[in-house]
Amino acid sequence: MGQAIIRFLLTVCMIASIGMEIRPAFALDGDKSRPLDSKQTRSFFASPPKSLTFQPVENQPPAMKVLQQGKLIGYVFSTYEVSGSLGFSGKPIDIHVGLTLDGRIAGAHIVRHQEPILVLGISSKDLADFVGGFKGFDIRTHLTPGQPVAALPDAVSGASVSSGVIRDSIIRSARNVAIGHGLFNKNAGAQKIDRTSYTSKDWATLKDEGAIVQRKITMGEVNRAFNAPPDNKPQRPFIDLYTSLLTPPSIGQNLLKRRKFNSTIASSRVGDNLIMIAANGFYSFRGRAWRKSGFFDRIEIIQGSKTIQLKKAGYQLISDLHAPGAPQFREIGIFTVAHETGFDPTKSWQLRLLVARGADGAIQQIKTFSLDYQLPSQYIISQNNGPDISALSEKPELWMEFWVTQKFKIAVLLSMLFVLTVILFFQDALVSRKALYLKVRGAFLISTFLFLGLYAGAQLSVLNVITFIHSLLGGFKWELFLLNPLVFILWGFVAVALLFWGRGVYCGWLCPFGALQELTNLAAQFFNIHQIKVPWGLHERLWPIKYILFLAILAISLNWMGSAYLLAEVEPFKTVIILKFVREWQFFLYAVALLVAGLFIERFYCRYLCPLGAALAIPARMRMFEWLKRRRQCGRECRICASKCTVQAIHPMGNINPNECIYCLRCQVNYYDETTCRALKDRARRRSARSAPHNNTAPIKEAPLDAP
Repeated sequence: MGQAIIRFLLTVCMIASIGMEIRPAFALDGDKSRPLDSKQTRSFFASPPKSLTFQPVENQPPAMKVLQQGKLIGYVFSTYEVSGSLGFSGKPIDIHVGLTLDGRIAGAHIVRHQEPILVLGISSKDLADFVGGFKGFDIRTHLTPGQPVAALPDAVSGASVSSGVIRDSIIRSARNVAIGHGLFNKNAGAQKIDRTSYTSKDWATLKDEGAIVQRKITMGEVNRAFNAPPDNKPQRPFIDLYTSLLTPPSIGQNLLKRRKFNSTIASSRVGDNLIMIAANGFYSFRGRAWRKSGFFDRIEIIQGSKTIQLKKAGYQLISDLHAPGAPQFREIGIFTVAHETGFDPTKSWQLRLLVARGADGAIQQIKTFSLDYQLPSQYIISQNNGPDISALSEKPELWMEFWVTQKFKIAVLLSMLFVLTVILFFQDALVSRKALYLKVRGAFLISTFLFLGLYAGAQLSVLNVITFIHSLLGGFKWELFLLNPLVFILWGFVAVALLFWGRGVYCGWLCPFGALQELTNLAAQFFNIHQIKVPWGLHERLWPIKYILFLAILAISLNWMGSAYLLAEVEPFKTVIILKFVREWQFFLYAVALLVAGLFIERFYCRYLCPLGAALAIPARMRMFEWLKRRRQCGRECRICASKCTVQAIHPMGNINPNECIYCLRCQVNYYDETTCRALKDRARRRSARSAPHNNTAPIKEAPLDAP
């Protein structure tokens, strides 16, 4: 019965892992990148795509000019051609980027990568939205490690390192193109609005500084404008009108909340501006005609000699504003002012309200009421006072930024490794106190799962090993491994642990998925779920599966990296730890099947399927010390440790298989436990017999070999 269940679980798990369909959304290594003159890059610019022509530049860095009727309007370039952008996998990342003449990203589209988390794990839509979110970003913005920038898109959940690599590739390459082609010399002294800085502000603050302006128009004022008879209640509000420029994040993000603000900005085009209009009262500034005509006939923007009509395209109706203290409004609208209109948000403008009165359906006359607006000076910056683009292009390496931003996680991880080192060096003092060992072991496993796993996402993978091997074959670069500081520190500790104690230190103490398996199995035992004892003969023959999987992944990766990524999905780490089960149903069911199997067979996945454990076991044979103690009775007179071993790494003859041992120290607890160890119980029995009265001649009964 037990063997049948094991075979069934193995069959289900392997079919699930092999049967998952890989659907890479982007070209992998070996595929040709798309030409820069493509439909996608043409769509970066507002002009009709057919009116654009592309012309290669003669000097470096490589790029193509974008011309409209012979006039230069921007550049497009490949990040890989400009800066040799590489991903966390060590393979090229190629992103096509458009750059306007005022230093803004016109658009970006990823065309080639081999990031494991992006090939399988992150949807193509999420990745495309992230890359497309760079549209409108000013490349002269100073980026400070650890400080978020409102104009930049949020990192893709579960792929923070790859997101950081993509962000750095786009910005660094764009700055190189701007410097190489003298993009900013023409704009000295010009003014622009601050599209990057953010400060939390409430409604009253925004209103006091002039970021929000108001005009209250009464019924009496309207009647006087039309020379109409006075109203019975002349102070009754005709309309209480508010307006604000939303483009600066310190205004728009406070009024709309960050997610709404970012999505609204992302849906607009480069150079467009957003204006908020809100009102209470009798009169609606929107009217009804816009639904059919496509433009609003009751409001318009006046700037100098320009009259700008507000159109249905780019209009959004929202229910409320989110700045603390904001009043409730009868209607609130967000309007997009296209950059083709020539609207300059740094200069003063008017919101003009048009009121028409007529009789019998015929319009007799129209009166206008204006609301003046001038963006406060703190939201306006001069380009010649901005940061030096040359200095920005020489900012610290990306890996340094990750180390700065993750200093808290690094500190906690180093503390955990210090505690584990103390445990390992002074293991005898710990395991000789069973109650203390159980508390320490349980607390460490919980910390590993919650902190290293769910919070920090510091889960090592066989793909890390594959990347390291490929790096040795194709040119080693420390920068690639420094991009993820937690993984780098873990691998450094694992390298030392392999020489001292073998592969089991990571598997038994620092693997979040391994910790989850052990904790769930402990819960299963607490609820008296039957534990399946795998027969030794079958157990020993299932060991090679994980070694075959590792060698297969390594061999396939030499020619077909995409297929290697697919086979590496035998690891449920990405599904459970990195993406927290938010994946396609096949991956979800596979991970759940492994955890369910682990309820009946402790650390089922670690025993038979883990290619990472196999990869660590191969060099671990060079370990320097044998600190796990055994007695001559082990395997001969007593097999308690073999029966209680977490992963059945102890042979029936008593010797420990270092390739399978996870160094949980449970056998060492038994070694010192006088109520468990057969040798210690016999020793105590003999000592008791020698100290007993001489007339006590009762024979000493031997306990069964496997008795606890």
